[in-house]
Amino acid sequence: MSKNITTTLVAMAALVGAGSLVACNTVEGVGEDVQKAGTVIEQTAQETNDGNPNTP
Repeated sequence: MSKNITTTLVAMAALVGAGSLVACNTVEGVGEDVQKAGTVIEQTAQETNDGNPNTP
């Protein structure tokens, strides 16, 4: 392989690796946000529950 091809392949591999890490952090962050929202919804539901099992 020539030096240019090797350098290009290494650069492409580094970009793909960095992109993968960014994507993982983004998905993890979204998961944490959704979990926090779910916790708030659950707390609100518990606070507004009047104890009647027929309450929608």
